[in-house]
Amino acid sequence: MLHRMTMRVVPALTVAVTEEDVRRRKRLVMLVPGLVAFALYRGLKGLAWHDEILALLCTSGVFASLVALAAYAYGRERRLVEVLREDDLRTQAWVAVRIGFLYAVQLSLMVLALLKVATYNYQNHPDGPAMMALIIASTSVARDAFEIGHVRLLQHQGRPFVTFPDGKALWALVTGRVDLWAMRVAVTTVVVGLVYLALVMAMSVAATDLGQLIVIGVLAGGACTLAFVQGLHPSLRTWEGLTRYSWRELLRFLLWPGMAFGWTYYLIADGALSFLLGIPNPPVWVRLLVTAGTAGTLSLYGYYMGRSRWLEETQQATIPASLLRCPFISSLLASKHA
Repeated sequence: MLHRMTMRVVPALTVAVTEEDVRRRKRLVMLVPGLVAFALYRGLKGLAWHDEILALLCTSGVFASLVALAAYAYGRERRLVEVLREDDLRTQAWVAVRIGFLYAVQLSLMVLALLKVATYNYQNHPDGPAMMALIIASTSVARDAFEIGHVRLLQHQGRPFVTFPDGKALWALVTGRVDLWAMRVAVTTVVVGLVYLALVMAMSVAATDLGQLIVIGVLAGGACTLAFVQGLHPSLRTWEGLTRYSWRELLRFLLWPGMAFGWTYYLIADGALSFLLGIPNPPVWVRLLVTAGTAGTLSLYGYYMGRSRWLEETQQATIPASLLRCPFISSLLASKHA
């Protein structure tokens, strides 16, 4: 999911993939896989394969791998065979496996878990959830692979990007600058775990699927927001960085990507526990690990995204106003004192 957050939080990337012509092409590239996914679902239904969770997930992943490669090539404005010939094997594997197969499996589990929380369980009624899992996963993969391909096209045309959504910059941060993130993530993980444990002891509803969904959204969203501000203003204390924004601006980031991806990671974990491990009602200690782990992960991601934004401002002394035109968090990205 990191690539999705990066594409929508780093202004240069956001602007690159939200121009009108790009958005028009993106709608087309999402429509075709959705229609094919529906036909694939009908075929699975006829063979009754969709009743088996592993068959459904594998089918979703393999189909999404093909979709990812095709959408990536379309974003590059090249034929698929040309892209396969020009790109190195590592890039092709990343697109097919990470953006295609694994991302689709994650999204499918998320859809199934969300429907389970809404009391529409895949195990009891596989038809609707299976169809939604296939369609949502494939269209989301097509969208993201197309955007990544378009960014790669712009890079080849000479347009500079400080950050590329392939995770390499995050890996460099994790392995090379432990001093910047380790303590923050560790403190966040422990504090959120203790807060969740206290809530469970005070309110039993916090140990239910819906209760944990609400709690984890608030806690993980808050952790992501604080870490983003810390990464964006490394020379300021956390409180000083927060005061540079209004509560409305902070709320926007808290809601997206904070709470949205907190819910996403929780639902993926819940889907894996429920449908792969057969633990539909996990014990409190498992819920505690999921909550704390999600908050820690988003804390790291938030800091990384803030630092990416800071590097963009630092390495590009003057940023055109258009680069602040981020449809989700434009107000937060543009400092009030800039």
